[in-house]
Formats: sequence, structure tokens, C-alpha cells
Amino acid sequence: MTPDMVIDLGRGALTVTVMLSAPLLLAALLTGLVVGLFQAATQINEQTLSFIPKLLSMVIVLIATGPWLLQTILDYTSELIVETVPRVLGG
Repeated sequence: MTPDMVIDLGRGALTVTVMLSAPLLLAALLTGLVVGLFQAATQINEQTLSFIPKLLSMVIVLIATGPWLLQTILDYTSELIVETVPRVLGG
């Protein structure tokens, strides 16, 4: 295994990680922004108020993007097994 192979494996893993986490993080970010604006407008200073909307939005996004997330991780795993393992083992 060459250093280039290790770098390619790391880059691929980080790319898939960012792709898988982006929808959930964006949902939490947007929900937090909306709840924060609502709290600022109404002067409600309850810190636990944003927890339930964030949780609900993340569940909805997870349900909506679940098949895509699963297909992405399956594609990456099958590529890793089919293409990378034989190169590492010298075949």
C-alpha cells in the first residue's frame, strides 16, 4: 500500500462523511436560525425551546434522505471492497 493509496482512501472517506452529514447539519442549522429569530422577535429566552424543533426537523430530513444516505454508504463500501481491497492485497 502506497502513501497515495492511503491519501485516496482518506479523501474518499472524508468526502462520504461530509456528504452523509450535510443534510442533517443543514436541517439543524436552518431550524436553529428560524427558532433563534422567533426567540429574538418574541423575547423568549428559553434555551430548551430550540431542542424539539431541531430534533423533529432532523428526523424528517433523515426519513426523507434515508434511502439516498443508505445508497451512498453502500456504494462507497462496495467500491472499497471491490476495488481497494484487491489493490491492497496485491492482486
